[in-house]
Amino acid sequence: MNPAPLVALVGNPNAGKSSLFNALTGARQKVGNYPGVTVERHSGRFALPDGRPVELVDLPGAYSLEPASPDEAVTRDVILGQQAGERLPAALIVVVDASNLDNHLRFAMQLIGLGLPIVIALNMIDLAKRDGLEIDTSVLARELGVPVIETVAVRKRGLEELKTALAHAVGDGTLKLRAGHGFVHEDLATVQRRARALAMKAIVSESPARRFTHSLDGIALHPVLGPVILAALLFVMFQAVFSWSKLPADWLQAQFDALGGWVNAMLPDGVLRSLIADGVIAGVGAVVVFLPQILILFLFILILEASGYMVRAAFLMDRLMARVGLSGRAFIPLLSSFACAVPGIMATRTIDDPKDRLTTILIAPLMTCSARLPVYTLIIGAFIPDRAVIPGVGLQGLVLFCLYIAGIAGAFVAALVLRRTVTKGRGSGFMMEMPKYQWPRWQDVGLGLLTRAQIFLKRAGTIILFTTVLLWALASFPQAPKGVKQSEYSIAGHIASGVETVVRPIGFNHDISMALIPAMAAREVAVAAIATVYAIDANADDAAASTQLKDRLSKAWPLPTALAFLAWFVFAPQCISTIAVTRRETNGWKWPGFMVGYLFAVAYVAAGATYWLATLAGL
Repeated sequence: MNPAPLVALVGNPNAGKSSLFNALTGARQKVGNYPGVTVERHSGRFALPDGRPVELVDLPGAYSLEPASPDEAVTRDVILGQQAGERLPAALIVVVDASNLDNHLRFAMQLIGLGLPIVIALNMIDLAKRDGLEIDTSVLARELGVPVIETVAVRKRGLEELKTALAHAVGDGTLKLRAGHGFVHEDLATVQRRARALAMKAIVSESPARRFTHSLDGIALHPVLGPVILAALLFVMFQAVFSWSKLPADWLQAQFDALGGWVNAMLPDGVLRSLIADGVIAGVGAVVVFLPQILILFLFILILEASGYMVRAAFLMDRLMARVGLSGRAFIPLLSSFACAVPGIMATRTIDDPKDRLTTILIAPLMTCSARLPVYTLIIGAFIPDRAVIPGVGLQGLVLFCLYIAGIAGAFVAALVLRRTVTKGRGSGFMMEMPKYQWPRWQDVGLGLLTRAQIFLKRAGTIILFTTVLLWALASFPQAPKGVKQSEYSIAGHIASGVETVVRPIGFNHDISMALIPAMAAREVAVAAIATVYAIDANADDAAASTQLKDRLSKAWPLPTALAFLAWFVFAPQCISTIAVTRRETNGWKWPGFMVGYLFAVAYVAAGATYWLATLAGL
């Protein structure tokens, strides 16, 4: 006696598969595990209209036939007849969410390409109609070449029509894959475009909000226009970091200058005055003045997230990331790393493949975090002229944009090398739900900016303050004889002289050598360290004491040295917190050690190449 035909219930997560499975099988269900896999197997029986029994298996939700998790691997293996102890399905019921048609059609179109008999269950049709969406199922059926049945699983609507269509699809239950048919890999963006075009053809009418979303997506997700728009948005963002922040940054600088002058006037010359004026005010103040730039950067990020555009940016970047061996799921952790690498590395826990996750962890520090911004803006403000390249495009903003692009490019090159060597493997694409476009809630944006300001000021009042005071102490003692620079005679000066022997070939001077070691606590400390050392040296020079840090740097450093310093901070892993969280997430010191080693090596080579090329060019 032949066993009952096997029918597989398949679809995206949250399409209503389990509700449909329960509605069809009732209490006649069995739960177990697939052989050799800790993935639950739900199966049950029901009868077709002609009385034939059918075994129905509810497969785990999946986005693609290219699995990114054990659940998705089981779904693929069952559908292709490769799962141990499982028969090849006689037919598939593909459950599609009617209110999210274009996203769910992607997987359905892949399944139809296999050549198996298929019935589409267009589920949750009532919710789609409630939202003003009307779908012509006859158009879908004609274009897909398979029956399409409207269902509402939770209300058991459309079940008899579904069983009737399935009876014709199952036939005698002996159908195998048709000759010449099978799974063929297609680019994710190509499948998405085909699915969206079909969805638009089948939709008779929709609400104005849905029409607006689809119209904008036609531009924002265009294979050519989309990346251009994304690059333009990033370019405008970095232009604004300089142009919009000038007034508030200058105001903050004036307040710290006035505070330092008041302390110098009120306190007698001595250790206490130097500690407060040169250590606390000059050091911490040199970092806090960059708060406006950081808030402007996060203003753009918060608006892009709240508007629904950030997910579109993830989709646009997915194809490029796949070419260098990165998983599409790496985008969100890497995006988080633009704020700080620590939460970015922790966010890699959502990546299933261990090598995908490890690769993402190892390149996350290359994303230009907000801690680099004070260093970038200080050096750019001191050495790059504040002039327009073309009307509306400032040279300083252009250089900042290029530094961010250099970090991204470095991360992609590092991923390409790592995926072909120590973390060998191939990245996989990922599916994502596109939220509707909406105006940001300015209350939420304001709250987000307030949170970022609090985090930044807390770092300034803890890590940066402690490191700056420690550096002040090391740079202030022992006292230098008259005519000798304090920064060179002090304990810190002697340590810096040792460091300088290593970094002199790449153009770094004594000032930079003194800043590199304390900057390991946090990248912003590099600015505080330089400001503190210059403030200590300025005590013996009344003219220098009134000179702003940017002006002192522009006179003290040659341009090739400044450019090499920028190149160093694009790649160098100068953040103890990042190293610590990498150790925790990888359960040992092997990979943090590897990460620090390769990033310092890349930073050294990049800084040296920048310095010598700039020198040869006569800059």
